[in-house]
Amino acid sequence: MAKLFFFLSGEHEDLPASELKAVLEAEGFVFEVIERLDQVIRLEAEPDCVEAVKRRAALTRFCGLELFNCEAEMSTIVRNMRAVNLDEALTESESFAVRVRRVRSYAPKIREMTLERTIGRLVQDKNRGARVKLKSPNKTLMGVLTERRFVFGVKLAEIPAKPFVERRPRKKPFFHPSAMQAKLARCMVNLAQPRAGDLVFDPMCGTGTMLIEASLIGCRAFGLDVQRRMVRGTRRNLSHFKIVPEGVVIADMRWSPLTMADCVVTDPPYGISSTTLKRTTRQIVEELLVNVDSLLSKGGRVCMASPRTLKIGQIGARLGYKFVESHFVYVHRSLTREIVVFEKV
Repeated sequence: MAKLFFFLSGEHEDLPASELKAVLEAEGFVFEVIERLDQVIRLEAEPDCVEAVKRRAALTRFCGLELFNCEAEMSTIVRNMRAVNLDEALTESESFAVRVRRVRSYAPKIREMTLERTIGRLVQDKNRGARVKLKSPNKTLMGVLTERRFVFGVKLAEIPAKPFVERRPRKKPFFHPSAMQAKLARCMVNLAQPRAGDLVFDPMCGTGTMLIEASLIGCRAFGLDVQRRMVRGTRRNLSHFKIVPEGVVIADMRWSPLTMADCVVTDPPYGISSTTLKRTTRQIVEELLVNVDSLLSKGGRVCMASPRTLKIGQIGARLGYKFVESHFVYVHRSLTREIVVFEKV
């Protein structure tokens, strides 16, 4: 076990931490959270878990091996830096760079560039052979100034945002205004906790965003949609990313041809920019939860989005599901999504 820290996206208050936890649990890692700070989680886990987070997570920015953490005060940071052992973190032949990130406006008296230069000099005092190299160094030493704390260590992995930007709805061959952003869809897939090879089912697949994100982390994907043009659009989008699904079928989810699934991830139509075919969103959600129940084994998860006003958590609990967690995501003035996770009992 090693002490690790994860720098999280600031796009949402609690979704990034929930996604990180879901990824680690889905991949079977044993871990213990030491401390949760603003946009930083410190935990003990096997270092191998970093690769799983890098491969799957959408709302984690980078992961590091922690060398020390202390009060976010300059003299305290310098004292800890002088005391830390860098022998295993940085050899004499390696180049390095120091980078400091600040969360919001914490520790306003400390300037990032000043702290980077100070730490850089202290590293060279400890290791005379190490060379500063700002572009493509062998090792990057990362520090984060967050709520009253400074967390410092060696960066092990960085999760690039660019691939998710390239998969945003308007970049795909088939676009629909109701389509979810790729990052949120990936997060929802992770909250459902599938493993590589598991079958992820989206009974209202729309433009195929959930199927794409599930496939890109090694899952099998199967989708339904009642509208022919949406199924055709989904197939175009999947083909664009060279994804071969288990199937994309024109069908009403009330009469699904599927007999089993490991988890369900979906964003049903709300009737705002997508049709509900004269059924209310409440009816759709209730029918969906009733019909996917028989497909799931005990403990199988459903991760679903719906308008906040629907109170989907209460609906799922009334239908016999175990409520796991809920998150609210502001979209625009007339829509705040509620992302809910249920388990079959």
